[in-house]
Amino acid sequence: MKRPFVRTASSYLIALAAVAVMSLVIGLILRLIPIGNLSTLYLIAVLAVATRLGRGPAIVSAIAAFVAFDWFFVNPLHEITIADPAEWVSLGVFLITAVITGELAASERARAKIAQRREREALLLYDALRLMADPDLDVALAAVAERVRAEMHVDRAEIDLRIAGTEHEAAAGGIDSPGAVTELLGHGRAPTDTASGQPGRWIRVVPPKTAGPVAAATLARRFEVAVRAAGGTIGHVTLLRDDRGESFTEHQRRLLELIATQLAALAERSELQEVVTRGEVLRRTDELKTALLNAVSHDLRTPLASIIASTGSLRQHDVTWTNEERDDFIEAIEQQAQRLSSIVGNLLDLSRIEAGALKPDKQLHDVSALVDDVVSRMHGTTSRHDLHVQVDPDLPPVAVDEVQIDQVLANLIENATKYAPPGTTIDVTARREGANLQIEVSDRGPGVPASEIEQLFAPFYRASGRRSASGVGLGLAVARGLVEGHGGRIWAGNRPQGGSRFVFTLPYESSPEPVGKR
Repeated sequence: MKRPFVRTASSYLIALAAVAVMSLVIGLILRLIPIGNLSTLYLIAVLAVATRLGRGPAIVSAIAAFVAFDWFFVNPLHEITIADPAEWVSLGVFLITAVITGELAASERARAKIAQRREREALLLYDALRLMADPDLDVALAAVAERVRAEMHVDRAEIDLRIAGTEHEAAAGGIDSPGAVTELLGHGRAPTDTASGQPGRWIRVVPPKTAGPVAAATLARRFEVAVRAAGGTIGHVTLLRDDRGESFTEHQRRLLELIATQLAALAERSELQEVVTRGEVLRRTDELKTALLNAVSHDLRTPLASIIASTGSLRQHDVTWTNEERDDFIEAIEQQAQRLSSIVGNLLDLSRIEAGALKPDKQLHDVSALVDDVVSRMHGTTSRHDLHVQVDPDLPPVAVDEVQIDQVLANLIENATKYAPPGTTIDVTARREGANLQIEVSDRGPGVPASEIEQLFAPFYRASGRRSASGVGLGLAVARGLVEGHGGRIWAGNRPQGGSRFVFTLPYESSPEPVGKR
């Protein structure tokens, strides 16, 4: 980067060179065409200098043009004198016009530069806000660091933030300057209702052990801007530049302070979001605990009471029970124990699904055999209904975890038996739909209200009007978790003729260990 003195000197030299070039142009024109007064051509040079170099060089070029025209083109030539007094008026008017023109052009140039700076400032803030909107905080900070590095023309930009006790760091670019001189951006004047704020100034920090002049190897500069929130300093924006020239401009300092302010807002927003997330987790945990306690107090107590009553009856020695009565007690104990096992199994499965610990062990299985196994095992549950099974005969094997899909289908069939009136038909169909296996369980029950279909698969939820049926409301939630774990999807709806239908799909894919038909 050029030093200010070098840039200023070069600007004035360019202004004088522009006047010299225009003098040559005027001389060539006068050789070809004798024209009375060509001093206005110097205004072109003055305007060009003013719009490109600013006010000072423009005034110098105007004065130089006045002197050059008098020296080269006004009689007597090559003297700073004027023979005709009228020429004094012309040259005076020219000088005033040139100075005013240069001043106006320079003012417009300054306004244009201010507008450009404000545009860059607005664009940088816009880009920073969009980058900070990334849900991944570390990715957002890295993108902002790269954007700041490019905008400030530095070798490296670093951002560190402390959010809710966690340190987040990001960097862009690279420079090896362990002995860099550090400069901190101090507090600027705060804005008021009548005056705008001013950016702070850089304060050089010299290590206490440094003695004498700083070595040449440590002349790289390190600029730090504090990120301040309500609780104090929560981080820094650090810029490193291997440059021994001037510091940042007022415009750049203002940009850095604005970026630091936005980062502070980002940190506070992230902390609030984390607080809200923790509150939501606690709320949902409390709801789950309440639902679980309700399930334990009601749905578990009922089968336990039936088991206790049946076993107590069998232990009565003063009553003579017939074999048929004893078989009824034993059957009731078995059924209620299976119900308890189902409830506890669903609770355990739901907890493993939510923890991501229930992974399917996929193998190729014959669809017809898989459905037959479930239907045969649930004969006692479906004995009061007419179960109709239809599996397409040309279905290829599907890669699934047999135990998990067995449980999905069993939960759907059991759900249908709870809400369909006894003696009605329950249909189980399996067919291929494109690249998926589609299995459907439909009944002839009361159906599900359209407004509650989306909530059916939530844990502990039971549709209105169906709460009298036994169950905790976990079967469908577990089924959804197991199906989605296989990469499939599950949904519910109502049949046009009445009743509900539950459908799930499983993608066809290969498996290293096929299991043949049974």
